[in-house]
Amino acid sequence: MKTQKIGTMIFGTAALVVIGYTIYQLLTGKTVGFNEIIAISLALMMFFSVVTWGNRKEKDGIYQDEELGQKITEKSSKISYFILLFIILAAVAVDQLVNGTINIFLLASLGLGIIVLPIVEYVVAKKYQ
Repeated sequence: MKTQKIGTMIFGTAALVVIGYTIYQLLTGKTVGFNEIIAISLALMMFFSVVTWGNRKEKDGIYQDEELGQKITEKSSKISYFILLFIILAAVAVDQLVNGTINIFLLASLGLGIIVLPIVEYVVAKKYQ
């Protein structure tokens, strides 16, 4: 069996177990906190990473370190940046509607998120000049 399939099964099962346990905690009235959210995020991150990238030894799929892999990483990074900004903006709006006030830390995160891309582009462009 290929490494990619084994990794997919392991990380997919781990993600389902963690998600199932978190749902169980919600249904039983226990609190869901930082640890559960981070565990779900890490399990899903590893699952999608294993599914996406191939293995050079087994010569399957797209390799992360080749030109196509780097282009995919670059494009997906920029898309995910704008999706994350939209989610933070929506969270600020929902917080305003629900609580009647704006969470200053959430608003600061939005502000920092807006300026991060131009700053990083400036720094990288200066490297090439």
